[in-house]
Amino acid sequence: MGSQPQIFRLYYFLDPMCSWCWAFRPALRKIEAQLPENVELIRVLGGLAPDTDEAMPEEMRMKLQEIWRTIQLKVPGTEFNFRYWEVCTPRRSTYRACRAVISAGQQGDYGPAMIEAIQRAYYLEARNPSDRATLIESARDMHLDAERFARDLDHPATQAELDRQMALAKDYGVKGFPTLILETSQNRRFIDINPNDPEGILADIRTASP
Repeated sequence: MGSQPQIFRLYYFLDPMCSWCWAFRPALRKIEAQLPENVELIRVLGGLAPDTDEAMPEEMRMKLQEIWRTIQLKVPGTEFNFRYWEVCTPRRSTYRACRAVISAGQQGDYGPAMIEAIQRAYYLEARNPSDRATLIESARDMHLDAERFARDLDHPATQAELDRQMALAKDYGVKGFPTLILETSQNRRFIDINPNDPEGILADIRTASP
């Protein structure tokens, strides 16, 4: 009998409110669709910023808007709705959005869809994913059990799962998002990310996972 092929884990470390993760989304779709059969994609929430009710300082608002403009220059085709900064009260708070992904995942394989819903709300629809109402509305739009989702959203068990994922990111040496790490039984390898070159990323993955 032949030996079973080795299974590789491709860890994708992200935050749903990370603007570079939004820019990477089209490339990630292509990569995921063409991954070798022996490579499993695992999304891990890194958690950029803890819960807070404090409005984002003006300096941080300007910095993030400048990052959006930089992304538009470096990753052509990436859309941002700058009206967000006029109609919302931004907060440097992403943990709740991360918990929303976990809460959606507790009702089935809805984590990736919730990530996209959060990104669309934030970057295209000028809605604030730091707010419970935005996240619950997204769950309702996805036809999830909105009452269950609302209960799970800030439940200690959901935060404990986020803590576990954030600890994994720290253990793996993740310094920012997005990050790709390919893990084998022998080692871990960081995969360079260029949102404009999904084919190059795929080539690196295939080379590292024969």
